[in-house]
Amino acid sequence: MADLKTMEPKETLDVLGRVCPYPLVLTKKALQKLESGDVLKVLTDAPASAEDTIPRFCEKQGYPVEVVKLEDKGYWEIYIQKK
Repeated sequence: MADLKTMEPKETLDVLGRVCPYPLVLTKKALQKLESGDVLKVLTDAPASAEDTIPRFCEKQGYPVEVVKLEDKGYWEIYIQKK
């Protein structure tokens, strides 16, 4: 499988400052607009979204997902490839 964070995202979704359930809801909406194979990059500072709800949703949908924690910036980048 390709390294998702090295792929050019089709769209970047900034949900910094938003708490559950908004990051997941907005991620789902953004993914609906994308074509199969496109990569969505999500920026979030909500630990529950980055470490639980968004990756679990992707797993259930069969979407490859890669979560990168940027310690120095205090947020996560989540790369999701729509299938």
